[in-house]
Amino acid sequence: MVTFPNAKINIGLQILNKRPDRYHNLETVFYPVSVYDVLEIVDASENKLFVSGISIPDGADNLCNRVYQLLKDDYKLSPLHIYLHKNIPIGAGLGGGSSDAAFLIKLINEYFDLKLNPVQMMDYARKVGADCAFFIENKPVFASGIGDEFSPVKLDLTAYHIILVKPAIHISTAEAFEGIITNQHGRDLQDSILQPISTWRETILNDFELSIFAKYPAIGLIKEELYHAGAIYASMSGSGSCVFGIFEESVLLPELEKSNQVIYC
Repeated sequence: MVTFPNAKINIGLQILNKRPDRYHNLETVFYPVSVYDVLEIVDASENKLFVSGISIPDGADNLCNRVYQLLKDDYKLSPLHIYLHKNIPIGAGLGGGSSDAAFLIKLINEYFDLKLNPVQMMDYARKVGADCAFFIENKPVFASGIGDEFSPVKLDLTAYHIILVKPAIHISTAEAFEGIITNQHGRDLQDSILQPISTWRETILNDFELSIFAKYPAIGLIKEELYHAGAIYASMSGSGSCVFGIFEESVLLPELEKSNQVIYC
């Protein structure tokens, strides 16, 4: 049985404050985009994860292994071979690992006929990653808390062209948070996201950009080049190194392609 986990972008990312549990309260909008990994499960005599495509650093601690173990403990699952082909860039802020985990929950639920409803699957997803639960229903949402509390948002970007630009820079979540300055006043993302996209450049910000652009100027330059190419909005996605641009017309970016991975969604 095969499924295709997709990526997401963050439109706006406001870091409000640090919590007693050392996580941060935040506000953001998650929006799914059409960049995919490939995930397959088959019966086996022992459980094992096979990874191809982009190399991933976490090995045995891969979120897919954690998902299988959680469900195995509760439902006595038989062993599986899990085949994961990585295509979504890592360290990019695109949620690829979280998506793989969430789609594996849905795949196992169907494969073993566990009859878990979306709320139950989201509860499992929250145990392995803050944004994993988003990919269960995989619809645009306003996210708060640590990125795991959702409310619907009316946002449809299908009439636009989204371009992702991933430089050869990997930024871990821990590294991104090292330079963060919290700010819980003065911005209303829930209202701003409903305004015309032409206004987002002035009102919707990613709080990681200030410190990340200072440390990695090449990422800031990508954002500038996207605007120069005609983007109506451009931003870092999440806490990773990927920058996305939203365009009204289809464009090609050959100059950016020379030194970056460019994905046309």
